[in-house]
Amino acid sequence: MLKGIEHAIKLGDTNIMKSLEAELEHLKFENCKAEFGSREYWECSLRTVGTTVYHPVGTCKMGPEDDPTAVVDPQLRVKGVKGLRVADASIMPTITSGNTNAPSVMIGEKVSDLVKQTWLH
Repeated sequence: MLKGIEHAIKLGDTNIMKSLEAELEHLKFENCKAEFGSREYWECSLRTVGTTVYHPVGTCKMGPEDDPTAVVDPQLRVKGVKGLRVADASIMPTITSGNTNAPSVMIGEKVSDLVKQTWLH
């Protein structure tokens, strides 16, 4: 993250950004006493407001029976636990290239079909 900030500062120092009158926003954080722009300031600011800008997935990865890293099978059943399924973005083995909302809705629709199939037959 610090390397990214350093790169952004360098970009902000280019002629084109100067011509656009771009400047860094001086944010003040109560717990950050370091001088604005110092490495200590950036480290503190990252600890204060650092977060992801994407939707993490994959903590309960879906995969075939022979995949030792998979938590759920293709029917969304938790391996080794009877009567438990996982039906959210955590089953995605990798993150989608777009927002995770639509795939999550699809997962919910799929698991509802799987549960109905199990209980109605």
